[in-house]
Amino acid sequence: MSLSEIIIQKIQKNGPISFRDFMEIALYYPGLGYYTSEGDKIGKRGDYYTSPDITPVFGEMIGRQLEEMRQILGEKRFTVVEMGAGTGLLSQDILTYLKRNKELYDNLDYCIIEKSPAMRKEQSKLLGEEEKISWYDSIKELCGMTGCVFSNELVDAFPVHQVVMKEELMEVFIDYSSKEGFFEVLRSASGKLEDYLADLGVVLPPEYRTEINLDAIEWIQDIGSCLKRGFVITIDYGYPSSELYQDYRNRGTLMCYYKHIATDNPYERIGEQDITSHVNFSALAMWGRKKGLEPCGFTDQAHFLLGLGIEDYLRRLQERDYTKYLKKMLQIKTLMMEMGETFKVLIQKKGVKCTELSGLRFPCRWKI
Repeated sequence: MSLSEIIIQKIQKNGPISFRDFMEIALYYPGLGYYTSEGDKIGKRGDYYTSPDITPVFGEMIGRQLEEMRQILGEKRFTVVEMGAGTGLLSQDILTYLKRNKELYDNLDYCIIEKSPAMRKEQSKLLGEEEKISWYDSIKELCGMTGCVFSNELVDAFPVHQVVMKEELMEVFIDYSSKEGFFEVLRSASGKLEDYLADLGVVLPPEYRTEINLDAIEWIQDIGSCLKRGFVITIDYGYPSSELYQDYRNRGTLMCYYKHIATDNPYERIGEQDITSHVNFSALAMWGRKKGLEPCGFTDQAHFLLGLGIEDYLRRLQERDYTKYLKKMLQIKTLMMEMGETFKVLIQKKGVKCTELSGLRFPCRWKI
């Protein structure tokens, strides 16, 4: 039975399902969802690129920030938790850098949280020989940890509720008929969805359509509950509320990716295409505070990399190997120019007193 048939059967049995449930099935249904099925998702043969696919320098810069965080914490044992490690390429690049610091590496625990058996299989192929790595299903298995929890392009793939402002806030549900196929119907939104917008101080104008990511709230609060002391780095595309709900985004931010082609139709190629939406960083900051996570700062990827010394990296490389420098410069240009402002970096802390992290030396133009 195909994934479309499974969804149709569910609708025929129980009635229309929320878009959030539709998206969760499309992405995470066991063995058939986009992220739980076999096949290339990331890179040239997949559907999209991530920063680690462009150059290992991205992982080195993350490694530098982790190194500084460990120094600030001042504790010997240091735990790094990567939430959703993709193909494992970023993990490999970070560990390659951290191995240069023998004292840190000897006292390092590198944990990957990965629910998808298919993705864990891919990671194991690449990282199977890495002695420092262990895999877990949930951050709750690591409660009481000290160190850093980080993610790169994870939260954008959480299933989202879609809402439309009519005379009252309405939620998008998905129905099906043999004549029309999948089609949308509107139902009164739940109190949780109304409260989400109210707590953020967001008032949607008439006919405004957008996404609400309640899963992201649960995710950041679980991290806040489990982290005893340390930092959280979230790298993803998105905005704070002040920018996310601008009038020109009145159709929402939902996008689908298939073979590096972007569309806005989630009802085709179900289970074969990625479905994403922009992250609300104001929401992560607000609900993180409720679990003791205080924002250290917010910036974009370009300024994050500048703060960590990517220019110095290029300068030294130019002096050593000009041919290699030219190649790396083009890769880093992609990180800085094409992806630099699109991707944002939010760093939160718990139980830590520190003035400034290198990666936050240059803030972006938006405030959370």
